[in-house]
Amino acid sequence: MATQAIDKATSDKISFMTYIVPAFADAYKMNVQDAYFYLKKHGGWDFLTEHWWALHTDNDIWAVRDIYEICCQNGGVK
Repeated sequence: MATQAIDKATSDKISFMTYIVPAFADAYKMNVQDAYFYLKKHGGWDFLTEHWWALHTDNDIWAVRDIYEICCQNGGVK
């Protein structure tokens, strides 16, 4: 069975996303699964996957807040 290594950018993206979703959940008092579904429903996940590179250079608090603001603009609870 052949194994395929993922490139560094993909690995970095996965690492950041697996870090920021639980950080978002903690910040807004939800479990990780609910946070993921909230992000998916209100555009936060799309924003995160598109802009992860810029978000990962920001302070965690600001990155979570930016994702939250996108969700609010798309009908999420303010």
